Amino acid sequence: MSRGAKLSGDARMLRRASLRLGLQTAGAVAVTVAVLTAVAILVVVHGQHRQEDELLQTTIGRADDVTDPPHGVWLVLRGSGQGQVSPGLPRGLPDEDALRRTARDHLARTDDLSVAGREYRVRTQPRGAEVAQAVLDLRDAHRERSHIVRALLLAGVAGLVVAALVGAWWGRRTVTPLSEALALQQRFVADAGHELRTPLTLLSTRAQLLRRRLSREVDHAALRSDVEGLVADADRLTGILEDLLLAADPRAAAVDAPVDLHALLDGETTAARAAAQRRAVEVEFRSEARRPVVAGSEAGLRRAVNAVLDNAIRHARTRVRVHLTESGRDLVVDVLDDGPGIDPAVLPRVFERFASAARLDDGGTRRYGLGLALVSEIAARHGGTVSARNQHTGGAALTLRFPRAPE
Repeated sequence: MSRGAKLSGDARMLRRASLRLGLQTAGAVAVTVAVLTAVAILVVVHGQHRQEDELLQTTIGRADDVTDPPHGVWLVLRGSGQGQVSPGLPRGLPDEDALRRTARDHLARTDDLSVAGREYRVRTQPRGAEVAQAVLDLRDAHRERSHIVRALLLAGVAGLVVAALVGAWWGRRTVTPLSEALALQQRFVADAGHELRTPLTLLSTRAQLLRRRLSREVDHAALRSDVEGLVADADRLTGILEDLLLAADPRAAAVDAPVDLHALLDGETTAARAAAQRRAVEVEFRSEARRPVVAGSEAGLRRAVNAVLDNAIRHARTRVRVHLTESGRDLVVDVLDDGPGIDPAVLPRVFERFASAARLDDGGTRRYGLGLALVSEIAARHGGTVSARNQHTGGAALTLRFPRAPE
């Protein structure tokens, strides 16, 4: 994939992130507007009801006769077998049931009635020897409430549009530095890979030419062995570089080749013994797995094993043990050292980048740079895990778990 294609993909990722932030902002504003609208409607409705009740009570208390109530209100008076009704009282009113109950128990009551598709608020209460009932048409109140709700909805929609635009703009400003940092990292890895691939190829070619020349000589077995190791190391380094480039591209397909974990561990522990001997550390490998095959990248798995082995050898006092066992459908690699162990303060974050800790019991410092963090990333890419603990007998134990490849 070309650099231009990668940058185009980053631009698409940036636009998608900005859009998501805009939509999230709009969603938050929508919830806020909905809550505020509901609260405003409740306040308006409560205020209208209070005003309506006050109007009905005032009408009953101050009206001299049934022709006196204000516009939109009708008055009914009942007493001594006679009754008066305001002109124009809508059909279906008054509320005879409320009049009878109030006349019987002398208790005031307020009800909302729907008559012929229109709503009314009815107040019935004793008035001297009479029972008075005031009826209020609620059309004006409903009309006012509809105007308020419409205005709130229009303001809410406008607010949502503005919030989405502002959220997308702000999201783009927020994500842009991250995108630039990601592009810089990708350029660095890609450039490093491009620059390293050529010298590695030359190294491998020159070593192969040297091996051909030595093959004509019969008395250079030891030198030939060293050259064989040089070629193997160059091939291994090339594989690691290819794996690094693969890991740097999130759009690249994962490698899913069968890898013999037993052979890989045997080869890496053998290769590590030279460095271990310089530290007077013995490296032991033992395998109890019957079919130690995992699916993934051999170069990536090799990087993980090398990092764990290097960490153990650097901190061991005398011995490093590598055990390959089975646990259900998983293959388990335990790397044990007899060093100072891991500081409990840093143990929960030992697989973070550049975590470090000091153990003061031997005056030494146990440091962790990128190695174990990369181990965690490689294990996750292969569907596995890595964990760390301190042994009861002293020293650290790092455990890699990988799912066994299907047969």
